[in-house]
Amino acid sequence: MPYPLDAAAVRTWCGLALEALGRERERIDAINVYPVADGDTGTNLYLTLESAARAVEAAFDGHGSAGTQPDLAAAVGAMAHGALIGARGNSGTILAQLLRGMAQVLAAAPTGGSGAADALRRALRRAASAAYEAVAHPVEGTVLTVATAAADAAELSAAAGEAAEVARAAHQGAVKALRATPEQLAVLGQAGVVDAGGCGLVALLGALADALSGEVTAEPVAVQAGGPVPEAAGCAVTPPGADGCADPHVGGPAFEVIYLLEAGDADVARLRDRLDRLGDSLVVVGGDGLWNVHVHVDDAGAAVEAGIEAGRPYRIRITHFGAGPRAKEPALAPRAVVAVMPGAGLAALCADAGATPVTVRPGEPPASGELVQAIRQAHAREVMLLPNDPELRHTAAAAAEQARAEGVRVALIPTRSAVQGLAALAVHEPGRSFDQDMVAMTAAAGATRYAELAVAEHRSWTMAGVCQAGDVLGLIDGDVVVIGPDLARTAMTVLDRMLSAGGELVTLVLGADVPASLAEGLERHVRERHLAVDTVVYEGGAHAAPLLIGVE
Repeated sequence: MPYPLDAAAVRTWCGLALEALGRERERIDAINVYPVADGDTGTNLYLTLESAARAVEAAFDGHGSAGTQPDLAAAVGAMAHGALIGARGNSGTILAQLLRGMAQVLAAAPTGGSGAADALRRALRRAASAAYEAVAHPVEGTVLTVATAAADAAELSAAAGEAAEVARAAHQGAVKALRATPEQLAVLGQAGVVDAGGCGLVALLGALADALSGEVTAEPVAVQAGGPVPEAAGCAVTPPGADGCADPHVGGPAFEVIYLLEAGDADVARLRDRLDRLGDSLVVVGGDGLWNVHVHVDDAGAAVEAGIEAGRPYRIRITHFGAGPRAKEPALAPRAVVAVMPGAGLAALCADAGATPVTVRPGEPPASGELVQAIRQAHAREVMLLPNDPELRHTAAAAAEQARAEGVRVALIPTRSAVQGLAALAVHEPGRSFDQDMVAMTAAAGATRYAELAVAEHRSWTMAGVCQAGDVLGLIDGDVVVIGPDLARTAMTVLDRMLSAGGELVTLVLGADVPASLAEGLERHVRERHLAVDTVVYEGGAHAAPLLIGVE
């Protein structure tokens, strides 16, 4: 007996879809050859849907009295919003837009009968069109084609049917379209695989049909195709490049940049144009002031700066694809560095050095799952993990432990500040043994004293006395030691205290709103007051502290 199209069905749909993507994640990763063969489409789809499912659970938990549930509009709205803020990679970003398109129609849908069936048909059509609108340069033979085929099949289903029948028809149409994707996109045909994003959508639609019909079908066919894909291997096939098939992504952009953006429609339209000139694989999804931006570029800093000009970017993630040809299952590098960085400028600097940055905003520390995903994206047998914050030591330790369970050798370098992380990264040498590299990086971090300048938000007691709102606080190794009237004089006092114990190199990291003249003044101060001490200056970008100082 069909189930009503209500909030409970959405909750069940999320659960079944997570199970399906969890089962098929590795096989979907294995056939990921387009738009970039970085082997993470299944993982990105799973993490995106996991965020959507958490949002739906939160909607139920926050609804109130036991035995009641949110309405359909609240459930699909939560699902779409959760996917938007948690979208990962090109595939996850498109998935978020598909769910948003469905939510726009289902929010006002009746729960049963032909009315619900008709609403689901329109929701699937809106999802497909919204996804096409979000992609700068749509390509056939991808998840977009599969979504359109699902909508077409749904519209051809029985006019007076139930929503479950529509969902099942959409699923079957998607399966058929998925099998044809190698004939539509040359790179898929050369590799002998179907589209990875389309595989994920087939699994999602199969879960929707199961949720509405009550007939759970956990068959691998949800992400299989006929033709070149051997049944025993599911979606896993010969890697691109084998049997004379060339990898089409050699020479492509070096970085994947993703961030959430608070901005208006007009600003986002200008952002699209700018990012389209900077790189490729551009997908911008969202609306109502909140957007998820995804692009592949060579200049990660420029992509982030474009976001800053358009509005307020945050949860910035920059992934370095690595040098050399990219294969479907990327060759593991011998060793990599994953570093948590506060601010887009530091993250871009870290990425330029070949490390994988995890960018965070103040008050929004990364979860252990985000660090694990960054370790996976580094595609290395050995990883040096730099938390760069004493508050992240337990989170980083948990991430390291999980990554070790997956077969990655991880060293947790006890960095307590971004400047310690930069010092450790400067001496990183993959050619050394793992233990020697770990010791050298740990020693470099430990030999770097760190300071931070911040502005007091209210009157409070500190180790240096009572501060008033607006005072500049100078913190050395995490403790307030100076209270000053302005940034320049306080920074000079902090520098003199740090250099009184000796030092050869001063590192200054400027926040987004700090004038370059401050760095010039501090460099002059060090040169005049402390002989034989060099100074280097970096731009920290948005969300970094006004000033970070490192002394080695």
